Amino acid sequence: MANSRRVSRVSSLIKREVGQMLINGIKDDRVGSGMVSITDVDVSGDLQHATIFVSIYGTEAAKEETMEGLRAAQSFVRRELGHRIRLRRSPEIIFQEDHSLERGDEMIHLLNRISKTSKETEDLSG
Repeated sequence: MANSRRVSRVSSLIKREVGQMLINGIKDDRVGSGMVSITDVDVSGDLQHATIFVSIYGTEAAKEETMEGLRAAQSFVRRELGHRIRLRRSPEIIFQEDHSLERGDEMIHLLNRISKTSKETEDLSG
């Protein structure tokens, strides 16, 4: 139980610190081409690996460019985390695009269309 609390704490710290880096630490212009937010951080039990899930708002080209910039910044982010968070060893960093918010928007859009179609059918038959 103590280990899962520690992993959760480290995950929160990484999310906060990388969020700060996105605002004013990562100088790669590609990272600014799409609006980026961190949705989750998954840290391995041994604290050696951290997958940072990001949601990117923008065109498909802007998303690809932003991911390229984030991947290029992985070693910088790892070094910075080493300075900001006291761990024996900084975890390997992997940025992963999170599509769950997009899928959620698509589902809401579909539900709204179904609801509208259902109401129109009801009005016609009523």
